[in-house]
Amino acid sequence: MKPSPRFPATREDALDRLDHFAPHAGHAYATGRNTDFGPDQPGAVSRLSPYLRYRLLTEEEVVAAVLDRHSLAAAEKYVQEVLWRTYWKGWLEMRPSVWTRFLGARDRWREALADDAGLADAQGGRTGIDGFDHWARELVETGYLHNHARMWFASIWIFTLRLPWELGADFFLRHLIDADAASNTLSWRWVAGLQTPGKSYLATRENIARFTNGRFAPQGLATQAFDLSEEPVPPALPLPPVEPFDAAGPALLLVTHEDMVPEIQLIPTARIAGAVVTGAKQTLWGKAAGDFVERALSDTASRVRAQMGCDVAPYPQITADQLIASAQFAGVRQVLTAYAPVGPMADNLAQLGRDLKAAGITLYPVRRTWDTDFWPHATKGFFPFKEKIPAILQQRRMI
Repeated sequence: MKPSPRFPATREDALDRLDHFAPHAGHAYATGRNTDFGPDQPGAVSRLSPYLRYRLLTEEEVVAAVLDRHSLAAAEKYVQEVLWRTYWKGWLEMRPSVWTRFLGARDRWREALADDAGLADAQGGRTGIDGFDHWARELVETGYLHNHARMWFASIWIFTLRLPWELGADFFLRHLIDADAASNTLSWRWVAGLQTPGKSYLATRENIARFTNGRFAPQGLATQAFDLSEEPVPPALPLPPVEPFDAAGPALLLVTHEDMVPEIQLIPTARIAGAVVTGAKQTLWGKAAGDFVERALSDTASRVRAQMGCDVAPYPQITADQLIASAQFAGVRQVLTAYAPVGPMADNLAQLGRDLKAAGITLYPVRRTWDTDFWPHATKGFFPFKEKIPAILQQRRMI
């Protein structure tokens, strides 16, 4: 199998890819986005998702570049695709127990099926199902799958192979370069019929054959989606508040892999005395995802050093003691970091915040205005959220 188009993990490459794609974000994207031509073939999709996931590009930058070349009506499908990621984050941010529930079920299933041959065959691409096996190997080898292939894969995993959706979501979370806690977990829940109760996604031979140009036409797929059940999802909570930092005082900047462009509209009023760039404790990352994050963190450290004119300390993973020492060396009592949405890094930051507080240092998460404007509208399904998009973009003077 040839590898998928490479994802160079620098902001310069991300901007170059955006510049090449933006002219095609209208009709070409809308009419061709569902076809998966294969990992070694060009297609209509942007392949910007890894850069959006780690915010080497922000959603605002991508939408602005597209709307500079197209009207909102012409680029509606692509703008909505970008906003799906924003929507999923906002939805989970107001229902964090859904993430906790997923983690608990994932761990129980991991233990229960530790020696299960069917699970091993599904992850290793040895089921004998046309297409599915190819996608399993493509995912592990390249860290990427076309969005339509992800839906087919998840549907076959759940309804044909009858494997727990939580383990499929875990498989994606470990290997997809662009997987985040919200988009990945909630997309799998949607295919399973849990995110929108009673509305599951069933892959069919005909649909797969049509949108792979006949490359795959699997036989023996499930013809019915069985119902999955769970405890009711709690109602949406208010967004967690963020405390304002002292703009007059010096601060240490903590850059994590959740947001790698702190120089872009995150903390314009801050006095940065030094910076730390770090990844997360993610020992189960697959090679493609791990390599991308490592390279992106290196690029980010170089950019922060050059653009903010301060010393930068890179750490693959950082401990509270190291962060406290960095703050003390910089002579600051406050640490600023981009707000991390629900997921592993948010948990890490919460613990770091408690440890820093005990040392007399305050950790201030800073939420981007994009998230502040959009997230509160993710209280229900995507369609009510979608109706708010034009007004918010107009409010932000983007249309």
